[in-house]
Amino acid sequence: MSGRDHVLGGVRRALGVTGEEPSRRKIVADRLADHPRGVIPARGQLLPAARLALFQKRVELAAGTVVRVAGADAVPAAVADYLAAADLPRAIRHGADARLAALPWARVPDLAVTVGASAGDDLVGVSHAHAAVAETGTLVLLSGPDNPTTLNFLPDHHLVVVDAATVAGDLETVLAGLRETRGAGGWPGGLPRSVHLVTGPSRTADIEQTLILGAHGPRRLHVVLVGDV
Repeated sequence: MSGRDHVLGGVRRALGVTGEEPSRRKIVADRLADHPRGVIPARGQLLPAARLALFQKRVELAAGTVVRVAGADAVPAAVADYLAAADLPRAIRHGADARLAALPWARVPDLAVTVGASAGDDLVGVSHAHAAVAETGTLVLLSGPDNPTTLNFLPDHHLVVVDAATVAGDLETVLAGLRETRGAGGWPGGLPRSVHLVTGPSRTADIEQTLILGAHGPRRLHVVLVGDV
């Protein structure tokens, strides 16, 4: 018997159940099939243009920065502009995401592009967000080889590409989309191991209530918002 089985067995004995009762299993099945939605604030329920404007405003209020580009082909130049403005080496690392791989990185002279997870020695990591939340300026990042979690936390500078069409008004809409994708068989190996919600760069004010950026993650968060809706 595993430790998990031992613990759950103790819970079942204390409750006087086996876990196989039809009525209890139906409650679980019904809950999984019909996810109740909580109260959705009106702040993010906007027309598309206003929703993108709110997303940018909330990212900036969280100490992040945003640049908007017309199309995906403009992303490499926007990344190069960020590196130049921050006086950083012309080197980035991104995962195996097909959308990032298809970008015309070669148009940027002398830009070194490395693919794969970070070992902690990269200054700049580039990710592609699954979605974003206008209400809070939050990025939704899925774990996996396409966008390794190490790129979310180890580099000092985290650059995230966001497609404008994926900016939802609220988190509940994004989570519902994940469930729908799963139900439609869109996750061949099941749901990603983790879903990271990132709002602004890493920060803490634990010591004397002094705000420090980059305490346990990137010091800078820069969003490249692609396209319009």
